[in-house]
Amino acid sequence: MLGSPCLLWLLAVTSLVPTAEPLTPQDFEEEEEDETAWPPFPAVLCDYDRCRHLQLPCQELQRASPTPCLCPGLSSPALRPEQPRLGEVRVVAEAGLAVVHWCAPSSPVHEYWLLLWEGSGAPQKGPSLNSTVRRAELKGLKPGGAYVVCVVAANAAGESSVPWADGKGIEGADGPAFGPCGRLTVPPRPQTLVHAAVGVGTALALMSCAALVWHFFLRQRWGCPRRTATRPATGL
Repeated sequence: MLGSPCLLWLLAVTSLVPTAEPLTPQDFEEEEEDETAWPPFPAVLCDYDRCRHLQLPCQELQRASPTPCLCPGLSSPALRPEQPRLGEVRVVAEAGLAVVHWCAPSSPVHEYWLLLWEGSGAPQKGPSLNSTVRRAELKGLKPGGAYVVCVVAANAAGESSVPWADGKGIEGADGPAFGPCGRLTVPPRPQTLVHAAVGVGTALALMSCAALVWHFFLRQRWGCPRRTATRPATGL
């Protein structure tokens, strides 16, 4: 009699457990369809150009883009920026200025500025430019002058390195190709060449007039030299 209640309890528990139904091939197909991974979106680069003037940061382009896009890799913000790459330098001799272009480095940048050397000595530092700027003007250049210009990038960790930072070797050695620095020479202004030509012509004309006046003065004072007539030799 003691085992009857236990047997009834086991029967009640067994009746409450749901019976497992056998799996059919259709169930396996549904599981395979659920586990199928959808293909990822194609990798599209963001419309970002390191050399474009007033270029927005790539992270802003990512947030504004309707479709996902990829940005170029950057170095750590805890490191100094790499050197920018100097691009075209266009000299406008008539205005005494040069338009300098450059490309951003593969580093986070907060600001740029230009350094200008004229001969040896300390450089002239230009104003601070924000990180979207890729073009700036150098004004006050002298006609016929030779200069060295460098682009510097800076962030919270420091600033990019510059060749000839101590002012040595500017007049002799050249910087690295595709680096942050370059040389520029301002040709003489066209007006200067015209004035020089007019000055030389005027000087030559005055010298010619002075020579003629001196010649006529000597002739007036001393007269023209006369040739002595040579008599033919008579035979003996």
